[in-house]
Amino acid sequence: MNEFDARQSGFDTLSVRAGQVRTGEQEHNDPIFLTSSFVFTSAREAAARFAGEEPGNVYSRFTNPTVRAFENRLATLEGGARCIATASGMSAILMTTMALLRHGEHVVAAKGLFGTTTSLFGNVVSRFGIETTFVDVDDLRAWSEAIRPETKMLFAESPTNPLGEVADIAALGTLARTRGASLVIDNGLCTPALSRPLELGADIVVHTATKYLDGQGRCVGGAVVTRDATHHDTLFSLLRTAGPSMSPFNAWVFLHGLETLGIRMQAICASSIRLARWLREHPAVRRVYYPGLETHPGHELAARQQKAGGGIVAFEVHGGRAEAWRVIDSTRVLSITANLGDVKTTIVHPASTTHGRITPQQREAAGIDESLVRVAVGLDSFEDIRTDLARGLDALASGGSMPGVGRG
Repeated sequence: MNEFDARQSGFDTLSVRAGQVRTGEQEHNDPIFLTSSFVFTSAREAAARFAGEEPGNVYSRFTNPTVRAFENRLATLEGGARCIATASGMSAILMTTMALLRHGEHVVAAKGLFGTTTSLFGNVVSRFGIETTFVDVDDLRAWSEAIRPETKMLFAESPTNPLGEVADIAALGTLARTRGASLVIDNGLCTPALSRPLELGADIVVHTATKYLDGQGRCVGGAVVTRDATHHDTLFSLLRTAGPSMSPFNAWVFLHGLETLGIRMQAICASSIRLARWLREHPAVRRVYYPGLETHPGHELAARQQKAGGGIVAFEVHGGRAEAWRVIDSTRVLSITANLGDVKTTIVHPASTTHGRITPQQREAAGIDESLVRVAVGLDSFEDIRTDLARGLDALASGGSMPGVGRG
């Protein structure tokens, strides 16, 4: 059989074949290695592997064939040198921060980050003497002015969750290089199917594999993809010691999620732009946030960096929390849950869930209004999504009572 050549293959082919290494059984599907440890042929071999003097599996905390297959496939899709899989997306961000920074050093991060990421920088890593300055993601001057001699990392999501604000990755990459810092981009909302930040100038990409990489809301996991081996070696040393590792079973699930990543993102983006345009015209909606819309402030930049607008559509209703909750509670098809990237479309109120643990001042700075509703579009038919949302929005627009609020 001919050897698979990743250099001559398209994205969808890489999604199903990159990183696969068959065992002596020549299985067609990716195997799963549910084992904590590996047996050595001799004491000499054991010593050599523990010392890193020869390749081979040692212990599943830091070497497992199934996890390695996922890592290699995702690194290939991102155009990176190496990948390290982690137990969750937040552990990927924490590990990256702890590997790159020391006590007394500094991070510049975007204001509009996912609420838990904001809490991580503001309330957790700060306890270890690492300070963070938050700036508007689209204000390059603010990024530049916030950098200090001790700044070692710039961190941004692009686009942000849930407002779809877009970072100029190329400009931030240049800024980071000239000021001696590393640029880390959370690519969880675009995935490599829509954007490849390493090619735009980022040094590291982080993922919550739980979201689109899985695609069906089955497992929790994360990943860090590096552009060069130096960053990888630093991260791997921390992984081996601290152990925020991905389980082999979860890696096996994510491998299968990657197989359909490209086609899922195409379908999700197609429905998302239709939904955003429909919401924009609805009288109960005050504002729509979606970078695929021509009226979005980051649309032109997104069009240069991304293949499409992504799957997150957020909108503000006329009113406040009560009106937003009424719209959410009127749905029958959409799942009320904070997860995203699922084949099932989800809906949530960010101010009281995903961004509920940050302060009111931080929510205001991030633009998270009490009237904001976030829809993470899945593979439900567009007509069903629209009908489900129209039930509550139409009643809100007419000033009437909400039909059938409450799911029983």
